[in-house]
Amino acid sequence: MVQRLPDTSLTFALASGGREHFGWGVDRHMTADIFDALNQNTRATGNWGKKPPKFPEWPRPKVKKKAAPKGKSKRRVSVADIYKQFSARR
Repeated sequence: MVQRLPDTSLTFALASGGREHFGWGVDRHMTADIFDALNQNTRATGNWGKKPPKFPEWPRPKVKKKAAPKGKSKRRVSVADIYKQFSARR
C-alpha cells in the first residue's frame, strides 16, 4: 500500500529526508531544474558587456545532514523512523 502513495505525500517526504520535502514530487523537481538550466543558458549566451548578472536559483528544500558515528555506515530509513517523525507534534 505504501508503494502506491503519491510522491508528494508526507510519508514519501519523511522517507526522503524530512518534512521540508513535503509537496516536492518529481514534477516540482523537474520544474526547478528546468528553471535553473534556462537561467544558466541565458547567462552563458547573453551579450552582457563586462559581467553577466547573477540569476537566483529556484528555492529547494534543505537537506539536514546528520553526523554519522565513526565506523558505521549510513542506514536506510525504517518504517519505525518514519512513524516517529509522522507522529511527532509540531
